[in-house]
Amino acid sequence: MTVVRYVLVALKPGVPIDEFERFEREVDYVKAAQNPSIVSYRTHRITGMDMGIEGGPWDFMERIEVTSRADYEKQAATGSKEFLDLLYTKYLDRSRTVALWSDLIEP
Repeated sequence: MTVVRYVLVALKPGVPIDEFERFEREVDYVKAAQNPSIVSYRTHRITGMDMGIEGGPWDFMERIEVTSRADYEKQAATGSKEFLDLLYTKYLDRSRTVALWSDLIEP
């Protein structure tokens, strides 16, 4: 079964979008590739929101395909803690982060 975590994030006030995108390319993608529980990781800049979607606005959405939710959460609680602290200290507004877990419905 394919398990995917989607994360909607907003930048902290004053953080330039291009600076965060550079961090994603040079640091976050590299870090995700080192996590054995992550099958695929991509970040998407949100360019528009449909009416009726509340809780935002958000700047980016991450799509994280994992081997299992348990494996991913175990890794995040240990090996990724310092990295996530850096991410939220410097770039992202933790109070506006929304995450969803999903199981792919195969065709």
